[in-house]
Amino acid sequence: MFVSSVRLADWRNYHEEYFELSPARNVICGENAQGKTNLLEAICYLASGRSFRAGREAELIREGAPRAEASADVVLSDRGLHLRAELVRGAGRRLYSNGVREKRVGDFVGRLRAVLFAPGDLSLVSGAPGERRRFLDTALSQMRPRYADALAQYTRLHEHRTRILRDWRDTPSLLDALDAYSERAAKVGAALIGYRARFVRGLSAHAPRLHGEISGGREALSISYRTDSAVTDPFAPESAIAAELSAHFEARREAELASGVALVGPHRDELEISIEGRAARAYASQGQTRTAALALKLAERELFAEDLGELPVLLLDDVLSELDPSRREWVLERVGDGQVIITLCDASGLDTTSAKVFRIAGGKIAD
Repeated sequence: MFVSSVRLADWRNYHEEYFELSPARNVICGENAQGKTNLLEAICYLASGRSFRAGREAELIREGAPRAEASADVVLSDRGLHLRAELVRGAGRRLYSNGVREKRVGDFVGRLRAVLFAPGDLSLVSGAPGERRRFLDTALSQMRPRYADALAQYTRLHEHRTRILRDWRDTPSLLDALDAYSERAAKVGAALIGYRARFVRGLSAHAPRLHGEISGGREALSISYRTDSAVTDPFAPESAIAAELSAHFEARREAELASGVALVGPHRDELEISIEGRAARAYASQGQTRTAALALKLAERELFAEDLGELPVLLLDDVLSELDPSRREWVLERVGDGQVIITLCDASGLDTTSAKVFRIAGGKIAD
């Protein structure tokens, strides 16, 4: 799998630009704030249906423009594919596959698969639990269309429950719908939990080995999935998980009403990461954090390859400069197969003889 071309129109700081990419290594270089990451963001959006850094989709539209568009031609093992995302200011988005508009986000995401490693991914290890849930959600939305649909449903249900719990004192009639929303959230949440548990089990088969290779075998990494305390077995059938969640919603109903906060559900789950038996979030050094995050991302890449039968596109956003020479050399050697798109400010220290190099300035490919 590789992206043969990308076209951007009024996307971030790009007015209109077209990239013809190599199926192997691509290097995007330029000073900061010129548009390097914006290109990777567009590719990720076409893969996952979401931005990895924008809080609102309006942020993706170039200032002063009414709409933005990102499209890509993708080459799969057995066919070609054209993906297009159109964002209209104040009117949402439209997603297209081979010219046909997709009605559900789950029908769009995952056709292109991409793994991104960016400086912000250090929060996978050192940040709040929400950062690790976002990692699981982004990866699983590409791998399993049903997960993307379930996540969208759960997000809406969670927003409804949160609104009721926050406002019921002013509008008591809102409570009439709370139990129905809780019951639906339990069923949809059960699907999310099952998918997450199996994905983390897959990560556990790769990440510790990769971490050992990167660190020279000096430290042991372990990861595990901790879900809501009411769920005794995240690998149980969905119906069993849903029943436990539903009972927990009922048991915590009064506490939720008193606090005005949704206390139950997979929005509180955690991906626990440990190094040498100690919680990495609390005890890992900056070097350990970087190594653990890289191992998780490369493990995600291997799971995609196992599931798809071909490597996903790998996006490295200005991370090589933060690695010491031995780790940088290991990464470049390890990711030699498949398409890789690397961004950096200065390519002088990188062997680009076998790479296609783009120089970006002000949202344009510089001559």
